[in-house]
Amino acid sequence: SLNVRAGEVIGIAGVAGNGQGEFFESVSGEVPQQDASSVRIRGKDAGGLTITGRRLLGAAFVPEERLGHGAAPRMKLSENLLLSRHATDGKAFVGSGGMMKSGAIQAASQRIIEAMDVRKSAPDPEAAALSGGNLQKFIVGRELDRRPSVMVVNQPTWGVDAGAAAHIRQALIELSRSGSAVLVISQDLDELFEISDAIAVMHNGELSKPMPIAEATFEKVGLLMGGAEPGHAEHSLETA
Repeated sequence: SLNVRAGEVIGIAGVAGNGQGEFFESVSGEVPQQDASSVRIRGKDAGGLTITGRRLLGAAFVPEERLGHGAAPRMKLSENLLLSRHATDGKAFVGSGGMMKSGAIQAASQRIIEAMDVRKSAPDPEAAALSGGNLQKFIVGRELDRRPSVMVVNQPTWGVDAGAAAHIRQALIELSRSGSAVLVISQDLDELFEISDAIAVMHNGELSKPMPIAEATFEKVGLLMGGAEPGHAEHSLETA
């Protein structure tokens, strides 16, 4: 089991293919669980809820794959924003009769672009027109802009340049300091040691007990990643 509390960042380390993708799907609601209590968000059973249901509880999610999963490639940034937030920001983005409030959507998109320093070649380009790093900054910023109580990110800086990576990591740290619970799944140990308050390891589908960052070393985490110690087989998550 794993608890992620308000104001802390918990990192999940592990070699690719050890269950991190399935873990994210379970936590995010892409694959709803039969046991509603297997995932709890802010004290409420969420295991059986969809992604939208969990977002409405204050959670936010960033998947590993940017194009085709985190964003629709041929849709504009503002359209991608509407796709992901129409349920949580319905009154702000959609008016009576289902009419979209284009001005509010554009304003929110521009706010995210400025906050995350997204570099682009057009006022509202298609997602596929951005570099990987800039698209990742927009996708992460799209979730941060909601000020979520719970943030779950899978491979936050995979394939992005050093500048974009630093910006994303700092944004996640600042979110936790503002009182949110942040869960980061990453193959980059340097990244996890930089931003995490504790690190757990995923190996062969099992999750180790989180190790406080003050006690963690690359050697200890590396041994767990190689399966030197047994993990905990329970797959429940609670955020507070």
